[in-house]
Amino acid sequence: MAAAKPTLTDSLSFCLAQLTAAAGEGPSRGKDSTTNETPLGRALLALRTRHIKAAGGIERFRTRGGLRPLLALLRRAAAADHALSPAEPGSAPSPTAADVPAGPAPSSDPAHSATSSSTPSPPVRLRKTLDLALSILANCCTEGACRAEVRRLGGILPLVTILQCVKTDSIQNRTARALGNLAMEPESCGDIHSAGAVPLLVESLTACQDSQCLQSVVRALRNLADSPQHRLALAQQGAIRPLAELLAAAPDPALTWGLVRALLELSRGCSRACAEQLSLGGGLSPLVSLASHPKRAIREAAILILANLCAQGLVRPALGNAGGVEVLLGELRRRRSPAGASPASQQPLVRAVCLLCREAINRARLRDAGGLELLMGLLRDPRASAWHPRVVAALVGFLYDTGALGRLQALGLVPLLAGQLCGEGGDEEEEGREAASWDFPEERTPEPAEAGSFRSLRSWLISEGYTSGSGDISPDWSPEHCTLSEARESLSPTPSPASNSACTPRTLRTPRTLRTPGRSPVAAAEEPWGREGPALLLLSRFSQAPDPSGALVTGPALCGLLAYVTGAPGPPSPRALRILARLTCNPACLEAFVRSYGAALLRAWLVLGVAPDDWPSPRSRNVRRSQHRELGEMLLQNLTVQAESPFGVGALTHLLLSGSPEDRVACALTLPFICRKPALWRRLLLDQGGLRLLLMALTRPAPHPLFLFFAADSLSCLQGLVSPVMSPISSPVSPPTVALDPDPSSPCHYKPLLGPAPDPGPDLHFLLDSGLRLPAQRAASSAASPFFRALLSGSFAEAQMDLVPLRGLSPGAAWPVLHHLHGCRGCGAAMGPVPPPGQPLLGSEAEEALEAAGRFLLPGLELELEEAVGRIHLGPQSDPESVGEVFRLGRPRLAAHCVRWTLGPGQCPRKRGLALVGLVEAVGEEAGPLTEALLAVVMGTESGGNGPTLDCQCSPEEGPRTGWV
Repeated sequence: MAAAKPTLTDSLSFCLAQLTAAAGEGPSRGKDSTTNETPLGRALLALRTRHIKAAGGIERFRTRGGLRPLLALLRRAAAADHALSPAEPGSAPSPTAADVPAGPAPSSDPAHSATSSSTPSPPVRLRKTLDLALSILANCCTEGACRAEVRRLGGILPLVTILQCVKTDSIQNRTARALGNLAMEPESCGDIHSAGAVPLLVESLTACQDSQCLQSVVRALRNLADSPQHRLALAQQGAIRPLAELLAAAPDPALTWGLVRALLELSRGCSRACAEQLSLGGGLSPLVSLASHPKRAIREAAILILANLCAQGLVRPALGNAGGVEVLLGELRRRRSPAGASPASQQPLVRAVCLLCREAINRARLRDAGGLELLMGLLRDPRASAWHPRVVAALVGFLYDTGALGRLQALGLVPLLAGQLCGEGGDEEEEGREAASWDFPEERTPEPAEAGSFRSLRSWLISEGYTSGSGDISPDWSPEHCTLSEARESLSPTPSPASNSACTPRTLRTPRTLRTPGRSPVAAAEEPWGREGPALLLLSRFSQAPDPSGALVTGPALCGLLAYVTGAPGPPSPRALRILARLTCNPACLEAFVRSYGAALLRAWLVLGVAPDDWPSPRSRNVRRSQHRELGEMLLQNLTVQAESPFGVGALTHLLLSGSPEDRVACALTLPFICRKPALWRRLLLDQGGLRLLLMALTRPAPHPLFLFFAADSLSCLQGLVSPVMSPISSPVSPPTVALDPDPSSPCHYKPLLGPAPDPGPDLHFLLDSGLRLPAQRAASSAASPFFRALLSGSFAEAQMDLVPLRGLSPGAAWPVLHHLHGCRGCGAAMGPVPPPGQPLLGSEAEEALEAAGRFLLPGLELELEEAVGRIHLGPQSDPESVGEVFRLGRPRLAAHCVRWTLGPGQCPRKRGLALVGLVEAVGEEAGPLTEALLAVVMGTESGGNGPTLDCQCSPEEGPRTGWV
């Protein structure tokens, strides 16, 4: 088969020449009489069907300078068409029809008239030219270089003129397509807006009936929404309502996909105008229906549009009525499933669901659809920590929904809220004023900029009656601008119906009264509203329940509140202080404070300054100890009032006698902190065995991370209650210092025997295992000990020997023995075998010397050696680790000395706790010696003095009378 004969239009040069000539930039050519087609028509058709579509064809067309004459042709054709009367819409011919150039007017020659009588009329030929030229330009604008060139050549304005003048569907279609391609460049997009193309495109949406044309117009509008400013301009010029109306008309699938994509782009950062137009255009219900579309792209786009619309409060009620709440919850639940999408894709849905909580009607739908469980799942998810402040702020909407609050509490909201107070999660994003609740649409926030959390939740505080107006909660009052005394409010005594004591609970009183709409006057004060504000507001609501103990008086909740109070960068919110005061003043919370070691935690954290994170190793942080101590003492005083009331006495007695083993130990440990009446604590701790329960629990598994610290503090407090004069709790004093130097008034009687000419001389030598001979006097040695009296003066062979062996004794251990045998008391020899602090005592010469003193029946030497050990290892500046080392020697007097050092009234609380830890580790499974030593020291029956001496024992009759001592 022969190859097709090449034609002139196969040459790009020929086509460009015809285009240049028709644009008025080259020599004009006449019509080809053989084909009844102009060369321009054939050239445009060849450019569109062959040259532009070929590989690299667009680039060749641009580099050969084709864009300039093409745009010039469009200008001339548009001007000529505008000069003629416009045809009716829909009269465009097929795009393959021939074109005629804009050139000289038709000749009046009859022959010419006859020839041209069969050709289309000038308007039709002009529109054919426009069709082909616009198609070529739209194809070229798919490449970035061509878009930049068209913009440089000023090609945007002619397209807008064509859009305005030629209302034919095919030309509108190709013009919109060219503008849509050009709008892919940000610079061109701005020029298109400036040229006034948006109103013309919107007009095409309402006038055009062709699906292809509508798709091109919709795409152009979508590409023109490339920035927040342009999206707002499109909404203000009415571009969204026609799109919504088209969507509601159930168009064909291709147009539906285009409309959804356009609405998705236009609804980003949804403006008020966008939401209003989409709602008025009836687009909410179609979008909800499309959320279940079988095509995934359409389904996800429709859901994201609904999520974007939630940013506007005015449309959220209607969105809920259309079923949007269930749709968004279902999609968020699906994306959070193990096989769901990434956390980043969940962010717009989380934001939308949280915004839906601002209207009562949507909160009800969300609660019924399982939204509370979904929000709680977000709070538990550490991967969603950036959204936690937003979720907590959303839950404030349920502040007065009793059923929802009960469900949230059952799901474990309170400990999560407490963890939010000092968490590291991201701050809530700022919302515009339009995002406020639409339950009260007349509300308007002030113009000055405010924090996002404050602005987003103030409407709820007003709508639910918490405040009377926007001026009642000021964002200008921040924690940095007020002192703690100002923030905590004044303390006012409140009579307690459950107590006849002179002591009354101290609560925080608000300084002024506000009247809320439709309610009686209630106390309210301006609160510093930071990122912790929503969590504190919810916790405050929970604390107002008749019995909040199950949720708030727990370890995690109390730790969260105390961490916020002591760790806030500025003065803490008065609401947090009121929560703590309210809990400690509630009789229903007393048992929970005891069971959870809450009272001990309050004392340790606030009064003593030891938080769980500070134990056992302290961490450096800025603290306001005096202010925290004042708060802690106030809260403990509130608990004391409850404990000493008839109800409290019964509750504590029941816990101690009938509670579980853990509850009984917790009660015994807590009593010294909250009971000050001697009759009460003596009956519970002594007569009913509470103290022995506590002591026996020391060597068991700890029920609380700070149990041993709490126990040491509790025993110290109890010791102060037993001996208030000797151990004042309120004003601890440092223990007296002990001199380590020998007493100069006590001369050494043994050293003269070691000189070169002793007088009198030694009549005896002791031989050690090492071969060392130590001089001695037989009479002095016999008189000092019954052992040596029998050995040296009795019937043993040693009585006749001048060199008596002493087995199992090193020189260092024998040194204090020889000194003591010859009458030395306080000369310092007893300190010789004692190792310095930091070195072990077990296996040392000090232990050997103590054993030798007992073996040789030298009780005075034992006491002197024990005093030396105590002076060196249990001095005022000794480390707590030394206490366990001394206790391991197993000497009863040293054990009492260890306990007395541990529980001393002036001892550092941290050292006291560490020392008790060392004692428990040293005692192992044999708890008896430690228990008895602690019992004796606490009750004051082990010694009658305050100093370091250990030899003064008191009889049990001299101590307090108990039922088991």
